[in-house]
Amino acid sequence: MLVLGIETSCDDTSLALVRGGREIVVSRISSQVQTHAPFGGVVPELAARDHLTSLPALLDDLLDEAGLDLHSVDAVAGVYGPGLLGALLVGLATAKSLALGLGKPFIGVNHLQAHLFANFLQSPELDFPFLGLVVSGGHTLILDAPEPNVFRVLGKTVDDAAGEVLDKIARLAGLPFPGGKYVEEQARQGDPASVALPRPVSSSGPLDFSFSGLKTAAAMALRTDRHSLPDMMASLQQAVIDCITLRVDRALKETGRKTLVMAGGVTANRALLSQLQETCAARNVDVHCPPPWLCTDNAAMVASLAYFRLVQGVTSPQDLDAVAQLGPEVV
Repeated sequence: MLVLGIETSCDDTSLALVRGGREIVVSRISSQVQTHAPFGGVVPELAARDHLTSLPALLDDLLDEAGLDLHSVDAVAGVYGPGLLGALLVGLATAKSLALGLGKPFIGVNHLQAHLFANFLQSPELDFPFLGLVVSGGHTLILDAPEPNVFRVLGKTVDDAAGEVLDKIARLAGLPFPGGKYVEEQARQGDPASVALPRPVSSSGPLDFSFSGLKTAAAMALRTDRHSLPDMMASLQQAVIDCITLRVDRALKETGRKTLVMAGGVTANRALLSQLQETCAARNVDVHCPPPWLCTDNAAMVASLAYFRLVQGVTSPQDLDAVAQLGPEVV
């Protein structure tokens, strides 16, 4: 079964053809970094406009590379949330129109859930159940996934997301946008114990995250100008990693899961992966994490999740609307 996936939830325009939910036939991603870099963040109106202009040519290139035509596609999938509303609407309308015109099933996909399915493309042997960790610019989540259509939120951020903290402090430090990868580059040269930064806890629950206090403390430390940039970034990165690792360890103990599945842009951070692998090894837990390009937004993960829905006979109606604040547990 060949599924065409479309991803336009934020600032990356992506299309992919995935066979059987686990094999990428072709994947294309058009980045908007240069569009948004002058503003230090994503401008929603510009993101939607770029999606609209990029999708037709990207689709032609995708089909040419695959040596296929649209009629070879068995289903079309698009993200309907969460994300930037205008950006979501562009991709969702495109997916629904293609499915309707081809007379093929349409599947609306939750962007956060789709991130986890990038792991099926890297590790075809992966199966349910597993514990999922999603860490991105807008979300920090721990999810229990007993089966393809069930996602139970165990922990979430009550304020800032981990990726938001990294990007904000990187911007204050004068690093390029998006800041996460530049924080990691600087951190490799620094001492993670050089700057005393807090590991905040949340009063809402032992598995919930709170990063606003860390962001404030890091910003204040940066303004003192007493620390080198590598030391500052290494200390910030380590604080974020410690907060995540502690809660993942608690969740593994609570659920008894023996598989951890990582996803989201921040999981491209190899220091985070290394520390989680070490923690999981102590519990005899397998860790799955996609390569960096599959950690960030991509349409292959969308097509993979859609395949699992199709196998269960689940499709979406043509009047499905975009939901900017869609919850991570909503199928």
